[in-house]
Amino acid sequence: MLDYTSLAALATVVREGSFERAARALHVTPSAISQRIRLLEERMGCALVVRGQPCQATETGRRLCQHVDRVRLLEHGLTSEVPAVGQGGDTRVPLPIAVNADSLATWFAPAVAVFAAKAPVLMDVAVDDQDHTSEWLRCGRVLAAVTGTARPATGCNSRPLGAMRYLAAASPAFMAQFFAKRVGASILAAAPSLVFNSKDELQSRWVRRICRRHVELPRHTLPSSQAFVAASLAGMGWGLHPELLIRQHLESGTSSSSSGTGSREIRP
Repeated sequence: MLDYTSLAALATVVREGSFERAARALHVTPSAISQRIRLLEERMGCALVVRGQPCQATETGRRLCQHVDRVRLLEHGLTSEVPAVGQGGDTRVPLPIAVNADSLATWFAPAVAVFAAKAPVLMDVAVDDQDHTSEWLRCGRVLAAVTGTARPATGCNSRPLGAMRYLAAASPAFMAQFFAKRVGASILAAAPSLVFNSKDELQSRWVRRICRRHVELPRHTLPSSQAFVAASLAGMGWGLHPELLIRQHLESGTSSSSSGTGSREIRP
């Protein structure tokens, strides 16, 4: 049988990053935290925390943290039916979740705000590419993920959330410089593109689809959805943007292209 007092200490050390901050959060002494972690490590027969600045969980420690977070969420889910379950517990439970940057910049924040207002949770949001967030679930770093992968991770359920429409766009000045006549492989190989990070394959896949072959793209890397749009507006390069983020710029750019503001959709 697992000692959930010790598991709570472990999860708090990992979340807070140190034994001292964990002690303050749990209203106990640092020595009490150390003793609980030591007893739990002896019970499990392996190290659970890598002591450092900050402290980090080992693979087994991460699995245990995930387990205790799930148990807390299940307990909170019972409080409406069995109020005594919630007596004496934490008022809010950490809920780690992985999401892609474009979702975070558009629909996710308002949706999760509504959820957090109703559920007794503290959101711990991590950002990664939509094709890689499911890996965070598999390794136990989060309890939920917004992902482009339909197949659920082991022990998880998958629900469709909808589709996000992307448009290839650039500023009117950039369009005039590179795409005044047409969009083709040779032009795309010369026109600077924008990517979020090394995992971002969206632009390459779009080019492969319209050119029917691989084209090596010159790339600027900008790990921010808002910076992605701002750089495009400034004429730094072209990229695929969520329509929700650039709709107003497309509308204004259609009628004021000579001013160099706004943006235009790139069509093959």
